[in-house]
Amino acid sequence: MLRVPYSDLYEALHKTMQHLGLKGNRASLCARLFADTTRDGVYTHGLNRFPRFEAMIRNGSIDVDAEPERIAGFGSIERWNGHRGPGNLNAHAAMQRAITLAKQHGLGAVALANTNHWMRGGTYGWQAADQGMFAMCWTNTLANVPAWGSATPVIGNNPLIIAIPRPQGHVVLDMAMSQFSYGSLDAYTRRRAPLSVPGGYDTEGNLTTDSAAIEASQRALPIGYWKGSGLSLVLDMMAAMLSGGLATHQLPLDPLHESGLSQFFLAIDPANLASAAELAHIADGVIANLHDAPPIDAARPLRYPGEQTLRLREENLSLGVPVNPEIWQQINLI
Repeated sequence: MLRVPYSDLYEALHKTMQHLGLKGNRASLCARLFADTTRDGVYTHGLNRFPRFEAMIRNGSIDVDAEPERIAGFGSIERWNGHRGPGNLNAHAAMQRAITLAKQHGLGAVALANTNHWMRGGTYGWQAADQGMFAMCWTNTLANVPAWGSATPVIGNNPLIIAIPRPQGHVVLDMAMSQFSYGSLDAYTRRRAPLSVPGGYDTEGNLTTDSAAIEASQRALPIGYWKGSGLSLVLDMMAAMLSGGLATHQLPLDPLHESGLSQFFLAIDPANLASAAELAHIADGVIANLHDAPPIDAARPLRYPGEQTLRLREENLSLGVPVNPEIWQQINLI
């Protein structure tokens, strides 16, 4: 793995975005979102995801000129149409609008239809927490996980993000509905490393830690077995119904044409409920209690969701951001 300065990564991505047809602030924001995701250690959804993003622009699944549009609204909730524009730009705009609504009403929600893959879902949790907001958001995906009791993929891994602002480090949960996202499975396969716990089934129906076998069978394991299967289903229903968009079973099965997704963004402004000091005191107490728990493995202390992100962010800004040499070369040739 090659390390490059964050500024070099951003500049290369910015140049590439412009080459692909994005203009002005949209090109710079799209490049920053990709660069920040890579900086924060979510390599599967940062630079490593860029070749798929580029391919979807070239095959017409992503319209680089399309911008999200407000379709309807009442009070603190609105419906938006993403017009199949770049997914990370649509999601960023939707969360920012939810934040604006929350500042006006205490709560703000945007249901977004007809959009594309949002890359790292946690991005929009960090976006809200950085502005002092609690937040939840989720997206549906193509059918890539079997519902509990079936061997056929009919539900999506539908990532769910929950963000809690905290001065000493935001708590940001970013989780797929499968035990391992397909991006993570691919990363394990590339490293030829076994999964830490069984992540799905092989073609013979056996639970396995072999990521390549799970990719081949398309039988990723839902988190919590039937519980994750049910959670995936209701997240899909809420996003599609509230946005008026497509549900998982209506999305193209080809990952390079996975367009028309439905998403939901909720922001909560705690400003009129409690002081920042009171909220920080509660959060710090929860984190301290977690850190005080004796770990099973002394070399692996307990950490809260987002703690590893902060560590990797600092490390990668100091040492350089790890990049895949082949992809790095490709974007520098565009």
